Amino acid sequence: MAELDDLICAFDRSLRVITGVSVAHRPNPAAKVPDQALSEPERRHSSGLMRVNHVGEVCAQALYEAQARFARNPDTRAQLRHAGEEELDHLAWTAARLTELGSRPSLLNPLWYAGSFALGAVAARMGDAQSLGFVVETERQVEAHLNSHLSELPTSDLRSRAIVAQMRDDEAAHGASAQAMGAADLPLPVRTAMRGMAKLMTGTAYYI
Repeated sequence: MAELDDLICAFDRSLRVITGVSVAHRPNPAAKVPDQALSEPERRHSSGLMRVNHVGEVCAQALYEAQARFARNPDTRAQLRHAGEEELDHLAWTAARLTELGSRPSLLNPLWYAGSFALGAVAARMGDAQSLGFVVETERQVEAHLNSHLSELPTSDLRSRAIVAQMRDDEAAHGASAQAMGAADLPLPVRTAMRGMAKLMTGTAYYI
């Protein structure tokens, strides 16, 4: 019965992520940042970038859910759950900013979630050290990706920039925590494949 309850809760979390019904536990970094006027091209560009960031958080929820579910060590599971909870804040913040920009999340969110869950399950089945190594590499790539967005976002879009900056700091902390718990280094072909998949996702989510 306990296992069934757990599955029901997991299904509910998945639906909330995919449908965009998520609540942040921390204040939005943009809450006290003035909303500057953006030109139409700037608004469209910010919307595309924030949609990509929102998709990244949908993927993060799926990855952490799968990796925690199949983790072998309780400490590893607890760390993954904690990181996943903080990523929920990112999900809510990016969704809120998309609404402010008059835009929408990716139409392919169910696909992104399903693919990421499968990937997280595979990583977890390889063992906790490899799974944590996957977290480290993922967060390293996401941190670089967010830094690039801070360069690309319009300078007047202070609200999006505040959100992205906090997300970047959190991602770096998650990667450092996974490293400290004994993450294994991933082989170069795996890291290269992850970068390729991320490029495909970001290129598609910007528009769809």
